Amino acid sequence: MRVKIMIWFIATVQASGSIRRDVGAAALVLLMLLGPRHGADAAEGSASPGPMLAGDLLPADRAAAWNPGLMSAGGIPGRTVIHRRLVPSGADDSAAIQAALNAAPPGQVVALSPGTFIVNEPLLIHRPVTLRGAGAGATRLVKTNGARGRTSMVIPGTRGILMPIDPSSYSYDPKPVIIVGPSRWNNGPDSSASQDLLADGAQGATSVTVATTVHLKAGDFVLLDEASGASWQPTPAGFSGSARVWQGDRVAWNMHNPVQPGDDNAGADAGGPYDQTPGMLPKSMSWFARTDRATAEIKEIASVSETGVTFTSPLSISYRRDHGAQLTPYSTDPNSGGHAPNHRDIHVSHAGVEELSIIGGADGALRFEAAAYSWARAIEVTQWLGEGVAINNSFRVELRDSYIHAGSWPQPGGAGYALSLAAGSSEVLIENNILVDVCKNMVFRSSGAGSVVGYNYADDSFDFDNPGWVEVGINASHMAGSHHVLFEGNLSHNADSDYTHGNAIYLTFFRNHLTGQRQRFVDRSGLRAVGLAYGSWWNSFVGNVLGRPGRMDGWIYEDPSMRARAAMWGQGGAGSIWMLGYDPERWTMAPDPKTLATTIRGGNFDYLTNRVAWADELPQRPLPASLYLSAKPGFFGDNPWPWVDPIGESKLHRLPAKERYDAGMPFAQAPGVTR
Repeated sequence: MRVKIMIWFIATVQASGSIRRDVGAAALVLLMLLGPRHGADAAEGSASPGPMLAGDLLPADRAAAWNPGLMSAGGIPGRTVIHRRLVPSGADDSAAIQAALNAAPPGQVVALSPGTFIVNEPLLIHRPVTLRGAGAGATRLVKTNGARGRTSMVIPGTRGILMPIDPSSYSYDPKPVIIVGPSRWNNGPDSSASQDLLADGAQGATSVTVATTVHLKAGDFVLLDEASGASWQPTPAGFSGSARVWQGDRVAWNMHNPVQPGDDNAGADAGGPYDQTPGMLPKSMSWFARTDRATAEIKEIASVSETGVTFTSPLSISYRRDHGAQLTPYSTDPNSGGHAPNHRDIHVSHAGVEELSIIGGADGALRFEAAAYSWARAIEVTQWLGEGVAINNSFRVELRDSYIHAGSWPQPGGAGYALSLAAGSSEVLIENNILVDVCKNMVFRSSGAGSVVGYNYADDSFDFDNPGWVEVGINASHMAGSHHVLFEGNLSHNADSDYTHGNAIYLTFFRNHLTGQRQRFVDRSGLRAVGLAYGSWWNSFVGNVLGRPGRMDGWIYEDPSMRARAAMWGQGGAGSIWMLGYDPERWTMAPDPKTLATTIRGGNFDYLTNRVAWADELPQRPLPASLYLSAKPGFFGDNPWPWVDPIGESKLHRLPAKERYDAGMPFAQAPGVTR
């Protein structure tokens, strides 16, 4: 089915000297309107022209206009004017760096010389300026009273993974190192100013209708969301006690009646889940969204009429009046402590962090809090508690060319994530990074609409209390509501979608290499190339390469539970190429039938059967080079692209991020690289 998505947008004109992206906004819009064109240097005979709209390849409801990060603005600006150059003082440099950031004119750079800067108070980048070091590893921002590094002892059953120190055994100052945004704390959108949509907001549309736009203007950022509409629904066969699950047609909360171990509700009755008071929804429903409104996305206003609001990008999913769909501005915040001046939490745009190392963060390391068109490039993040990079309440943020590794506490519970998107963050680009040796490579919590995770090396995620269990690799899950995220060209030990705090939907995995095996661990349980937990609906796997050549002894193609429609998890072999519909907390449960029924698999090659498998819902056809790029990205240099080629003679080429990691040079550029 061919779906034409018309995009109206405002192009941002970049100042002279900007770094050009491989796909400018105007080029991408023309491609979407006029059809696909050939990607430069595509592997011969392996790909059709691209990018192709997902609607050309998949059902229309799985399509999105993936134009994330600063692609729509011509790329990350190459700022050359230095406002001030600082050198380490030997004492706490927080105040000196903050003063320079506060004084720098828009579009200028605060440059940090090589050396170690002590930063024991968070740096707040709340203006359109760049904080730039002399190179990751050369310029180091160290929080000396924060998270501690690993010991020199190696964890048994691993190859060089170092033993962490339990943070409960020492005291630390729970603050990040850098915040990009108006303030450290941000309460998100102003629910006192929410307006109901007067008509459904259609997927692919660029406008919605509300009662009044008097307080809205072009350039504002707003949140679109809807209620889950959940009610008690049956669980699959074999679920403990035949409990019922609180879910709607899109959202499945990890809440049951009667309450089960691991649930996010403390109590339940016929009226619904609760914590202490029946009738009051559990607090977990508002951890990363407005209460019970996990399906959401942030939009930028292009123009307003009397009752119409037009956006710079199309809606990734429909927002329905019968689910209480609303538009909510980011405007005022009634709290004062730690918030922006004049109580305003308005997005900070065009702020960047570049070419430095961040060490010791103890409430995350780098946080984007209500940021837009902002970025981190060529940074290192290590030795932190929380999230290495957190992106909250943000729009078109970009993280690229960076190395995030060796978190201080790789243990479930939120202390050891390399990357987190949360609170509606949308149209984010995560590209050409190395994410390794952490509890989770990434989590998406009620966020991710229109985002792309492209060409990253993400491996060796683990739980310190059970390192033999294979943790989730690339994913957009860990809280209900995430939707319409594209994973393209990544190398990871698996792709999955967990149900720990609810489900994620409409994820697309295209041209990834999913090995099924971590590089530096002895894998003992949970071996899979692709997994999907309960509630993972309408996901698509197209053109991927699964497994490793010569390393698939004892593996099976599908977990036997999938064919039996009964709980037989892990009984068929050492590992499974496909393990769909499971729940790691409830191994007696049969596969989720909706996960099995709505997953599309086609054009995937695996090293177990050594063949490409197509399906009735996706019959054999040429594959586009990309679903979001029109040409070979410059960071590939002389390397062939697409590097994952399931229908070509050579299935795999070289991923620049993996090459950098293997060579021990995480910031080296591939031969022939261009910007």
